[in-house]
Amino acid sequence: AVCSMGNSTSRLYSALAKTLSSSAVSQHQDCLEELDSARLDPIDPKDLLEECQIVLQKRPPRFQRDFVDLKKNADSNHRPIRVMQWNILAQALGEGKDNFVQCPMEALKWEERKCLILEEILAYKPDILCLQEVDHYFDTFQPLLSRLGYQCTFFPKPWSPCLDVEQNNGPDGCALFFLKDRFELINSANIRLTAMKLKTNQVAIAQTLKCNETGRLFCIAVTHLKARTGWERFRSAQGCDLLQNLKSITQGAKIPLIICGDFNAEPTEEVYREFSNSSLNLNSAYKLLSPDGQSEPPYTTWKIRPSGECRHTLDYIWYSQHALNVNSALDLLTEEQIGPNRLPSFNYPSDHLSLVCDFSFNQDPDRLL
Repeated sequence: AVCSMGNSTSRLYSALAKTLSSSAVSQHQDCLEELDSARLDPIDPKDLLEECQIVLQKRPPRFQRDFVDLKKNADSNHRPIRVMQWNILAQALGEGKDNFVQCPMEALKWEERKCLILEEILAYKPDILCLQEVDHYFDTFQPLLSRLGYQCTFFPKPWSPCLDVEQNNGPDGCALFFLKDRFELINSANIRLTAMKLKTNQVAIAQTLKCNETGRLFCIAVTHLKARTGWERFRSAQGCDLLQNLKSITQGAKIPLIICGDFNAEPTEEVYREFSNSSLNLNSAYKLLSPDGQSEPPYTTWKIRPSGECRHTLDYIWYSQHALNVNSALDLLTEEQIGPNRLPSFNYPSDHLSLVCDFSFNQDPDRLL
């Protein structure tokens, strides 16, 4: 059905289409870092979701994913904090470098793919959103998510591979968003990761927030480590550097910590063991979905490239297990849902699955490591 030129279309223009042009972005990127969101009208999330669905009406519907209840103890006395982790696939890489041989180029069109990404975010309503491979921050995510009530931070890679792609939209990087009505920003650090004393192309954002409801402090971090086989020692060094920074920021885990990231590392890698065995007393939230609570999911990314099929577990949400409880976690897509052509697809906008967890503070705030 063709949508009429009524209210829906005018709302579509006001929310999705009325964002900053790419030329404005490239010319004024520095001053756009802190756009005054007070000047932008708030958006009702339901209206934006409706607009996305109008754009996506010729695509198949979203996959159904359910939350798995993981609560062991009595209910917390505060609303859970929902955290979403997602490598959304940089547009320049999806179209220009990643060679998803089974994914039609039509499925990667930004005007529709951005609506699939937004639809996923709007469906799960995270209080905190951690994204990697964001190359449309200034013209899409910052303008729209700030109008949904999020405070937004972006830290691009110094030498983003997106810049090698013709007609790119600027560098990709990590982005962190939190709802301003739930949290107050206490401290923010943009970290350029080092490895073997060398500054690298990988980054992290770490922010200390105060939960308005409980008054409790916690630190949320987002990162994206070096990709590809053969770089295991490099990733390990980057992980060590990030942990050292986070030990300082959290005063040695006195402040609870949540770390979201695409680590580009299977659980067998050294960097995974570093996080598992850190003095910060971290656990990986998605292990709790396994029957024994000890195994990571079988995959968080699944794609087909010219070299063959790639099915790996690379994405994680780590948390301070002494201070935080995982109330629930969003189950992964099944192989049947993903389909034989794998990801991305007309159904799903990225080659990585989103991870979503609900956290609550431990009821004994003084109990440390």
